[in-house]
Amino acid sequence: MRKASALIVTAGLVMTALTACASPGTAEASCETAATSGAASTLVSAVGDFGSAPDVSFPTPLKSSTTQRTQIIAGSGEKLVAGQMVSAVMTMYNGTTGAAIQQAPFDGSVAFPTALADITLPGIVAGLLCAREGERIALVISPDDGFGPAGGNEQLRVEATDAIVVVVDIVKAYLPRADGANQIVANGLPAVVLDENGVPGIVVPNGDAPSTLEIGVLKQGTGDKVEEGSTVTVNLAGVLWKEKTSFVSTWTNGSPVQMVPNAIIPGLATALIGQPVGSQIVAVIPPDQAYGDAADATIPAGSTLVFVVDILGVN
Repeated sequence: MRKASALIVTAGLVMTALTACASPGTAEASCETAATSGAASTLVSAVGDFGSAPDVSFPTPLKSSTTQRTQIIAGSGEKLVAGQMVSAVMTMYNGTTGAAIQQAPFDGSVAFPTALADITLPGIVAGLLCAREGERIALVISPDDGFGPAGGNEQLRVEATDAIVVVVDIVKAYLPRADGANQIVANGLPAVVLDENGVPGIVVPNGDAPSTLEIGVLKQGTGDKVEEGSTVTVNLAGVLWKEKTSFVSTWTNGSPVQMVPNAIIPGLATALIGQPVGSQIVAVIPPDQAYGDAADATIPAGSTLVFVVDILGVN
């Protein structure tokens, strides 16, 4: 039995790599296709309490043609689903050599936001799907679900044939969708219709856009309230009032995003601050509280913006 050697690599480097080699179709995964325990993952030992640095050991070389997951510490709550955002602490090793790719401090200072979506390494998504908040799991990620399709990762010293061993503490699971109570919204605001997965369709009224900020609560949540300096996890969709065309949708992109209200356009910040987690809001934002007379990417100058936002969590 060879204990994995200690080597700390900058977290940003590793997480960039984990989001650079994703393959299509991950967001379609379900609990039926999530990783299960196998001969390789049961060989990974991770001794220690949840939230503390595990003492990890496994035999080398550790190989697997499939991605496997073994539960080490049980969690609680709902099972994680495709598209959901979690915060997780990961310690990661090369399965062939035992060398550490990343060892997190497990001191509460670092928890990576990870989306169970196409932007994330397929093996991480498969390994986290159907796990629960508070759970510690051991993953053995096959080369096909890791860096193999990209020919390995020279910077992380991972060859195309190497499996990746990961021990993960799932620190926090954000809501997969707004779950608040439905509310009656004032006339004149855009209509919002949700499909079976909670993805909104926005119907902008005919006529002139309002000249002042208008906010409607579609679902009233009961969680923690958003503050000016909070890091807020959201799904959002944006439509141009005049053109009635979409300019952004995290639902379409497959992954929630995190933002801080005091660093975004004023109208959207005002719409978010004070709202509890679990809420869904619609906001009509005039140009003077958006981008004014300046154009921004696909947003023309002087545009009135319509946003629908699911508030999924705050830190």
